[in-house]
Amino acid sequence: MTIGIVGAGQLGRMLALAGYPLGLDFLFLDRSASTPGGQVAPILCGDLASPKLLGQLAQRCDVVTFDWENVPVTALQPIARQTRIFPPAKALAVAQDRLREKRLFEQLSIPTTRFAAVSSKRQLAHAVRAIGLPGVLKTRRLGYDGKGQVVIRQLSQLDAAWAALGEAACLYENLVPFDDEVSVIGVRGRDGEIALYPLNRNLHRGGILRLTRAPFGSAALTRRAHATMRRLLEHFRYVGVLTIEFFVRKGRLIANEIAPRVHNSGHWTIEGAVTSQFENHLRAIAGLPLGSTRAVGHSAMINLIGSLPRASVALAQPGVHWHDYRKEPRVGRKLGHITLVRTTASQRDVAARSLVKQVDRETWVSFQ
Repeated sequence: MTIGIVGAGQLGRMLALAGYPLGLDFLFLDRSASTPGGQVAPILCGDLASPKLLGQLAQRCDVVTFDWENVPVTALQPIARQTRIFPPAKALAVAQDRLREKRLFEQLSIPTTRFAAVSSKRQLAHAVRAIGLPGVLKTRRLGYDGKGQVVIRQLSQLDAAWAALGEAACLYENLVPFDDEVSVIGVRGRDGEIALYPLNRNLHRGGILRLTRAPFGSAALTRRAHATMRRLLEHFRYVGVLTIEFFVRKGRLIANEIAPRVHNSGHWTIEGAVTSQFENHLRAIAGLPLGSTRAVGHSAMINLIGSLPRASVALAQPGVHWHDYRKEPRVGRKLGHITLVRTTASQRDVAARSLVKQVDRETWVSFQ
């Protein structure tokens, strides 16, 4: 079976590496041939929305999936008659539009932020009056890793915030004074089988994920996150891996956004779970039985951003796993990650704290 992957970044690379032991083959479609995915599988090079290239991908592959969710849904409709596409296009359409995403949360009675659609400065002023300050103005489309959003704390900042986002269609929401940021990853197979991973605790700086620890949270918090995940998986009749990001405030889960793909906060599952998110995504879309999502210890995943330290610094610690995406260094760019696994949460936290300091004393944020 050949799996087509739209987007050939590090997520696509890790999907392919997880799939070869399953006997799967891969073909990527990406704008550039110099990509992490292109180092491990053939690649069609060109526009991700090209009807010609998408048609070639569909013709040569048994299933098409994504490592990037912002492929225009209209471009996928013609190839849906040629091959299977997972996850479903309707899930991509919701994830591509923050307003549709928030409205779906409301429709499914999933707690989320207070929000309002904004398409003019006048509407922004009205939204701020209705929802209050502080708040966050976000573009409805193409926002990730802290991009496409501005925090507004004073009325005097409205004009600058509107201009900073290019006067695009936006969403305004209240700024949540959260206690923690968490995510949950779930997977649903073609036959409706569902498997759910433990909660992840995430630390962001500058809008970019820096550190994930798992498992996290009480049994009650995990049950509520899992119930929300099941609701969304069943709503979409989803196939593949889905991620939900939450804020935790006074023990309450507040849904922030979904990602219809394998996710950065799930990289720890490669070494820290019986079956990784990457393998389970492939099992799901290929029609194979899902693997166990049980954690095999207590894991920490540290993103390597902007520059890579010497691998020997990290690997000097026992139980540390090094992942180099082989990308050119650039400010704010995810170049790799490190995972460590320990028997207990306290052992993990001590080791992660030490590793963060050793890797780069100037670059890494304080471990919290």
